[in-house]
Amino acid sequence: MTAARKAAEAAGKAVQEEVRRWGGMKQTGVSLRYMMEFGARPTDRNLLLSAQFLHKELPIRIARRAIELESLPFGLSEKPAVLKVRDWYLDSFRDLRSFPEIKGNGDELAFTKMIKMIKVRHNNVVPAMALGVQQLKKDLNPKVARSDLEEIHEFLDRFYMSRIGIRMLIGQHVALHDLNPEPGCIGQINTKMSPIAVAHAASEDARFICMRQYGCAPDVTIYGDPDFTFPYVPSHLHLMVFELVKNSLRAVQERYMNSDKDAPPVRIIVADGIEDVTIKISDEGGGIPRSGLPKIFTYLYSTAKDPVDEDSNTGSSVIMAGYGCGLPISRLYARYFGGDLQIISMEGYGTDAYLHLSRLGDSQEPLP
Repeated sequence: MTAARKAAEAAGKAVQEEVRRWGGMKQTGVSLRYMMEFGARPTDRNLLLSAQFLHKELPIRIARRAIELESLPFGLSEKPAVLKVRDWYLDSFRDLRSFPEIKGNGDELAFTKMIKMIKVRHNNVVPAMALGVQQLKKDLNPKVARSDLEEIHEFLDRFYMSRIGIRMLIGQHVALHDLNPEPGCIGQINTKMSPIAVAHAASEDARFICMRQYGCAPDVTIYGDPDFTFPYVPSHLHLMVFELVKNSLRAVQERYMNSDKDAPPVRIIVADGIEDVTIKISDEGGGIPRSGLPKIFTYLYSTAKDPVDEDSNTGSSVIMAGYGCGLPISRLYARYFGGDLQIISMEGYGTDAYLHLSRLGDSQEPLP
């Protein structure tokens, strides 16, 4: 064995040991309220404190996921797409651990630039993991019971929830450097977010995708107080509403495509409660059979035939049906700040999705 190869193996072993050490450390959760209060005064000192916190917190969270990616059941860890994701996590862990102690403003700016790059590196994690799951499905024995795959679903819930947290922490720190924030915005949080405005923008985006795929799209009607606002992360809400409306539009469009009747609109109702803001998205797309309801929040279920393949440019284009992870990931986004997502279906008629958003802001982020 050459000296260079020996050195490379020793370095790899050292990184693995470091990953295990950091993966065993305790994570620290933060709440929406804390992020708002801390970010309300983005002074140099606060930005320095934030960078120092992330310098210690991010390697712990990333190490935990890198460890899990190595020991997944049914050979999922060995799928090429999953190996690629694991490499991204190890590269990010190395970058964070090799960054020196953050002592001043110059260090903080350099660190911010680096974590921005880490966020970009991980942009395609969801489609890459979905590809790994598709690769697994092709090789899986059809006799494997769905209950035996529970371990994979639990892993993916933990993995994606952790990813939401990592991206929120990085995105929030980076956004606090914006010298001209939108009125009412503290980093990524809009203290006066209009759920009606976000629902409208998300619906228009979903209708555009539907139009592109089918040549037309059902209308979307929105009910609620247009002046009502509350603190939340608009990008999270946009993602959730977009996914739910996209599913509804597809169901309605496919049901009424060859019908003489006009396609009924998808209806969105925004209700302002004391504990929750609830957004109900209703369609008349025919509903989901009761036997199919348990599957809709699993990652191995998609109504698309071949959502992703090795040759597709994963992550760049949005399709009407795809990765089989839109609903479970939307539910994780809702739960990240203490909310939830429920689906109630009436087979032969349509589906109601209830998106509950906690308006209290005190829930600690879940730490998988």
